[in-house]
Amino acid sequence: MDVMSQFRQTGVVIQNISKTFGRGSVALKQADFSVTPGEMVALIGASGSGKSTLLRHISGFVEADVGSGAIQVGPHVVQRNGQIDRNIRQMRSDIGFIFQQFNLVGRMNVLTNVMTGMLPRVPWWRSLLGLFTQAEKNEAYAALRTIGIEHLAYQRASTLSGGQQQRVAIARCLVQKAKIILADEPIASLDPESARTVMDILAKINQDHGITVLVSLHQVQFARRYCPRTVALRLGEVVYDGPSDALTPQHLRSLYGASVEELLDGTETLEFVSG
Repeated sequence: MDVMSQFRQTGVVIQNISKTFGRGSVALKQADFSVTPGEMVALIGASGSGKSTLLRHISGFVEADVGSGAIQVGPHVVQRNGQIDRNIRQMRSDIGFIFQQFNLVGRMNVLTNVMTGMLPRVPWWRSLLGLFTQAEKNEAYAALRTIGIEHLAYQRASTLSGGQQQRVAIARCLVQKAKIILADEPIASLDPESARTVMDILAKINQDHGITVLVSLHQVQFARRYCPRTVALRLGEVVYDGPSDALTPQHLRSLYGASVEELLDGTETLEFVSG
């Protein structure tokens, strides 16, 4: 049985994916690893390491180089040999994507933003007119209750704090019924308390619902605290894949050299070393 066929039901497989931009700028270099169903895995690396690019390849937003291998999410091959599958829109119904900058519609209220996660299974004409059934509204409200902000359901998204907006984005993934959540530095722009809240929610979703989570992080101490396994990228190449608690400051310095300070910064460094 080859590695691709082991994940026919759920999971993620990245096989030898490379991506070059512009005049030979290498973003990914033969990235190769698997995420098994129900795992919560951290993707770390300094700026420019390829974390965001890789997540966008997994979701089918970006094509890999011609000649690259394949990416499979659950039973679906998202792309192979630099070509995205023509049924990618249907495949994305299983993939929840959480953006660093939330990707909400600021003028709409929180409940409506959450219900946009239902668009893959709601008739296009109803979604265009914003016509959602009472059962669909109840489902969205229940998702907000799960993450503790149901009291904000009818507030405009633009009036929420960054941490609250990110929680709305998570609720949107819940009503989408995503089997896999890709989170692209979801706590990078948040204060420490909001960052911990968002990571607590992602961990709870992973544990309670068995949803696979692949989260890119700039802060190593969060990877150690929330993710049993970490995949580390450097200049687009996987340089570590293993237990998060093995990523000591010394090990990270051997991987990243001087750029490790970007991952171990200020008070967070002290917390990481002491924790």
